[in-house]
Amino acid sequence: MLRHYLERGLSKAALARELGVSRRTLYHWIETGQLDRELDDAPVRSGPRPSVVRKLDPYRALIRTRLAQFPELTAVRLLEEIRAAGYSGGYTQLKAYVRELRPVEAAEPVVRFETPPGHQAQVDFAEFRLPWGKRYAPLVVLGYSRLLWLQYYPHQSLDVLIEALEAAFGYFGGVPAELLFDQMKAVIIADRRPDDGSLLENARFGRFAAHWGFRIRACRPYRARTKGKVERPIRYARQSFFYGRDFVSDADLNAQALAWMEQVANVRLHRATGERPRQRFERDERALLQPLARRSFRALLPTPAPVPEAPSAGSPLPTVERGPLSVYAHLVQAHGGAA
Repeated sequence: MLRHYLERGLSKAALARELGVSRRTLYHWIETGQLDRELDDAPVRSGPRPSVVRKLDPYRALIRTRLAQFPELTAVRLLEEIRAAGYSGGYTQLKAYVRELRPVEAAEPVVRFETPPGHQAQVDFAEFRLPWGKRYAPLVVLGYSRLLWLQYYPHQSLDVLIEALEAAFGYFGGVPAELLFDQMKAVIIADRRPDDGSLLENARFGRFAAHWGFRIRACRPYRARTKGKVERPIRYARQSFFYGRDFVSDADLNAQALAWMEQVANVRLHRATGERPRQRFERDERALLQPLARRSFRALLPTPAPVPEAPSAGSPLPTVERGPLSVYAHLVQAHGGAA
C-alpha cells in the first residue's frame, strides 16, 4: 500500500500522517528495502520490554523502610529525605511509587465555605506528645489564602492563646476582621450557650479582641464546611511536619516549625485553591488585613507588685539582748540624757 501511494505521487509527509507513523519510520522502511519483502504469514508477537533503570530504584528499599516505620509519611517528606541521601530525580515517579505501596481511597468531596480576602481566620489547638511531655500547638489559618501559622507551647490556656494570636498577627502583618473558633476546650467560649445561640465570651478575651479589632465567631452550623480549613491543616502538620521527625528541645521544635512553614507549608500548591498560599496571600490578602495594634495586649496589663519573700524556716533569727530596765537608764545618763 505504501508503494502504491508513493507511485501515485503522494508526499512522504502526507503518507506519514495517513498511516499514523512518523516520517523517520517511513524513511527507514524505504531505505532498508522493506517495500520489496514479502509479507509475513506468522502473527506478530511482542516480547517484554527491556527494564528501564530509574533514578528512584536505588532508594526504593529506603522508602519501603520509612513507610514501614511511619505509614503516614507524605511523598513530600519522603522526597526531602531521599534527596538528602543523594536522589536527583523528580517528585512524580516518587509519588507514583508511594501510591503503589499505599493506595489511597478517594475521599468524599466537601465544598468549603469560602470567605473573601482578609475577612476571616480559623483557630484551633492541637495536642502533640514528645519525649519530655505534651505540647500544644495553636494553629491559625487565613480563610482565603490558607496561609498558616503554628508554634508549640507547654500549656493550653487563655494566656497562651493571647500570646499565640499576637505572634500570628505579627507573622501575617495584619489582623483579619473575624476569628472563627470551636469550643477551644472552654478557654474562650463558655461551656454552655443561651437559648438564642449567641456566643458567650470570656470577658478578658473580649477585651483582647476589641484591642486588636477582630470579631469572635463560633463555628456552626456544619463543621466540615466551616471549620475544615483549620482541621485539615492540623492533620497536615502532623503528617508533613511532626510525624517521624526528631526534636531535642522546645526551641528546636519551634525553630523547625517556622522553617517548615516558610519552606513547605506556605509555598506548596494547595489542593483546594490550586495556588500557593504565600503567593495568594501576597497578591490578594495582605493589603486587606487590618493594621496591627500599636502595642500588644499583654503590654497593657498591669504588672503585679512583687511579693516580699518570707524568711525561710532554716534562716537564723536575729539575736536580741535581754536585760533589766536599770541598764537602759544607765545608758541614757552616760550619753547626756539623749533618748
